[in-house]
Amino acid sequence: MTSTSSAIWEFALHVIALERQHDGRTDASEGPATRVCEKLRVPLVKLIGVAGYRALILRTVALAKREFPMLIPLEVQPDGSLQGFDKLGPNDAEAGNAVVVYLLSLLVTFIGKTLTIQLICNAWPEFSAEQTDLKVEKQL
Repeated sequence: MTSTSSAIWEFALHVIALERQHDGRTDASEGPATRVCEKLRVPLVKLIGVAGYRALILRTVALAKREFPMLIPLEVQPDGSLQGFDKLGPNDAEAGNAVVVYLLSLLVTFIGKTLTIQLICNAWPEFSAEQTDLKVEKQL
């Protein structure tokens, strides 16, 4: 990933690994990257609305497609859900992971590390912020 930090990359891979533990499926259409995006869509729609989330995921997908052209079939639906992961091959997991990396990177940029980590902890209660290199500012 050329435009994201290694800390965000590791953070995203950790979240994907947690989702993979929840369900052992390996097909791309319902792979862990797809499920991570879907799990985050619900609370983010509550936070920023459907239009806000759709704008966020459109930007996410555009960034990921620049680096991984095999994501061209990936489409953002009007509700912000993603379709087209099923068009990816079994060797395209890194491209799916890139979508999660860019989504988390944009979230950290727009809402900050603390709220992003809180969203992740709500979706995956077993997640521990200490397991990532992302540093959270201490609350005063």
